[in-house]
Amino acid sequence: MSYGSVFAPNLFAGKVVVVTGGGSGIGRCTAHELAALGAHTVLVGRKLEKLQTVVDEITQDGGAASFQVCDIRQEEAVKQIVAAVIAQHGRIDGLVNNAGGQYMTPLEAITAKGWEAVINTNLTGGFLMARECFTQSMNKNGGAIVNIVADMWGSMPGMGHSGAARAGMVSFTETAALEWAAKGVRVNAVAPGYIASSGMDNYPVEMAPMIREMAKTIPAGRFGSEAETAAGIVFLLSPAASFISGTTLRIDGARPQARAGYPMRVPDAAVQAREAVKPFAGFHRAHTPKVFQV
Repeated sequence: MSYGSVFAPNLFAGKVVVVTGGGSGIGRCTAHELAALGAHTVLVGRKLEKLQTVVDEITQDGGAASFQVCDIRQEEAVKQIVAAVIAQHGRIDGLVNNAGGQYMTPLEAITAKGWEAVINTNLTGGFLMARECFTQSMNKNGGAIVNIVADMWGSMPGMGHSGAARAGMVSFTETAALEWAAKGVRVNAVAPGYIASSGMDNYPVEMAPMIREMAKTIPAGRFGSEAETAAGIVFLLSPAASFISGTTLRIDGARPQARAGYPMRVPDAAVQAREAVKPFAGFHRAHTPKVFQV
């Protein structure tokens, strides 16, 4: 089997795209799709074993991939791995700033150390990766950057540190799009909503019932898939998005539009059977999160 992308074959032939957090979840899926479309994908993350596994998957499928082990929160480490990628491949054409992480806790219980850890992972690390890709390559050759944020509009209760970081990344996206446009660099963001991704398996087991119930809060009536998120990322990296910069693409089944007092009309079985609301299942190596394996 191979990745069932909706995009044209070889769309990214000869391109080098860096994907942070490429060892799992949305990053893994995106790396697979880009490689299936001809890109050499460079996976960046902290865990060598996970990165090696995904590189092996991609090469087994006939794609080209490599990896760099790096903690993106460390400025000198980021400088070095970006330089290493350029030394090996000559340039960086695309960056997917996907690495991130957070933990559930109310605001009053967040320590300064915990706050800084989440901000550094979800905001500072993405800034450092984007800055180095720009200053070391894209300012001479152009390129496209996609920052992955989250559905933080209105509020992000229980994850206030992550919400603040993601909102900051949206602002950074808009500023970078303006400042770097003259160099032929486009900068956009993708905001996934509730996506059935392996990241859900990082939450405490006691949260499983609540997670499964979350689909009832989504007007589309279901969770999104990793492949549906990757498709949005790939589109923004592609030539078809050449006049799109500074925007945030929400992939969330209209969830932020749900309002108290409005009767939720979750699609019934007959509606769900139609092609319009079926999940796009293009990723041939997708794993169902453990929380849904009941």
